[in-house]
Amino acid sequence: MGRTRYNRIGARLLVLCAAMGPTWWVAASGSGASTAEASTAGASAAVASRRAAAKITVVAAENEYGDVAAQVGGKYVTVDSVESNPNTDPHTYEVSPGVAREVASAQLVIQNGVGYDAYMSKVESASASSSRTVIVVQKLLGLPDNTANPHLWYSPKTMPIVANRLAGDLAKLQPAHAAYFKANASKFVASLKPWLDAIASFKAKYGGTKAATTEPVADYLLSAMGIDNATPFSFQADIMNGVDPSPQSISLESGFLAKHKVKLFAYNQQVVDALTTSIRNTAQNAGIPVVGVYETMPTPGYDYQSWMLAEVHAIETAVTKHTSTEHL
Repeated sequence: MGRTRYNRIGARLLVLCAAMGPTWWVAASGSGASTAEASTAGASAAVASRRAAAKITVVAAENEYGDVAAQVGGKYVTVDSVESNPNTDPHTYEVSPGVAREVASAQLVIQNGVGYDAYMSKVESASASSSRTVIVVQKLLGLPDNTANPHLWYSPKTMPIVANRLAGDLAKLQPAHAAYFKANASKFVASLKPWLDAIASFKAKYGGTKAATTEPVADYLLSAMGIDNATPFSFQADIMNGVDPSPQSISLESGFLAKHKVKLFAYNQQVVDALTTSIRNTAQNAGIPVVGVYETMPTPGYDYQSWMLAEVHAIETAVTKHTSTEHL
């Protein structure tokens, strides 16, 4: 029997309303060509005005991308995130009719790719629209389909690229607000500096620190911080994919903790089962600090920047003060 992941509980989903109101065509009647032209021009102007005033409807597969979209789009967007519950396993997500309706009415969709949220592509295909803009972060970063670690948002390189692409695509939808979107993207990128500085500071002081993990959730961040992840990727991939690791792999992982070969244990709070709980208990019993990492941005209380910075602080606290931060 394989390991059984906890089933995802139903997420609260909102049905998006169409951003556009009805288009009214003004017909000219017996007043001559000039009157007809004026009426048509007036109708076109009215439609253009409504389009400029309406908010762009955005659907994000994961709420970390939704948060960035909201920061870049500001007052000119409404954003709904499909996956927004940090207490559930995103790998077991099943599409509901509500999600299909949200995507069908969205003007812009943003998703991770690398097979992490493959359900989004299926929903988009079922409600094909030439007017819908779709951002696939994997493609935006130029990553192949066989990219081993799909948790792209933990890489410091990802969100600046995403923010700038969002600004460009939103500007295409509402050209009148292009400067606003560009300014917000620049503001967002600048706001990442405390996080990037914290990463660089840790690497300079504690680069080479060894850690163990259950999954590759925060691997991009750990690598950026100069942390050596002792857990073989094959073990991490097994846990991520719901496969039973070999007894030898489990013994190796437990040994890193019991024999104090690592300084911290990064534990995925969204994939919890008997095996991962047992390994976490081994870390706790050995006095190895446990740091909780998440696949979905914890809410309320965080935006993307503060979430990432909190993870870095938790890791540094584990290394320097030998203190666990199991929950943000």
